[in-house]
Amino acid sequence: MPGNLQAAVPNGVFPYALCAAFSESRECVQLQAGYHDGTTERSQLAQTSRKTFKLAQRLTAARAAALKVFWDGQQGGVVPFLFYNLAEGAYDPTGNSTQGRYTVVFRGNWSQTTGMLRTDVPQIELIEVA
Repeated sequence: MPGNLQAAVPNGVFPYALCAAFSESRECVQLQAGYHDGTTERSQLAQTSRKTFKLAQRLTAARAAALKVFWDGQQGGVVPFLFYNLAEGAYDPTGNSTQGRYTVVFRGNWSQTTGMLRTDVPQIELIEVA
C-alpha cells in the first residue's frame, strides 16, 4: 500500500577522511522497453533523481583499511548511514547538521586491487535512500 514505507534510519556517520574521495552523480531510474521496429517506451519510476557517490580516487593503504572497516560495520550495504557531500556543506561528525547530509547505503561488492602505494576499490558506490 502506498504511504506505509518508513524512512531509513541511519546508523553512523561516514568518516571525514573518506568523504572527499567520492564524487557525485545523479541517477533517474526508469523502465525502458525496446521494440523490434526501433521504438522505445519509457516510464519514470521516481519523481526526482537520486544522488549516487562513486569512489573517484585511488586510496592510500590507511584510507582503504578505514573504508573496509566502515563497510564491514555497515554490513556491506545493509545498514544505512550519513554521508556529507563536502561540496554542499561542512562535515559534522555528530550528524546533526543537515546541509550537505544524505542518508545512503553502499552498493556493490568489495573488490580491491593494490598497486604502488595506492588501492583501487572500483565497485563501491554510495546511493541515496532517503
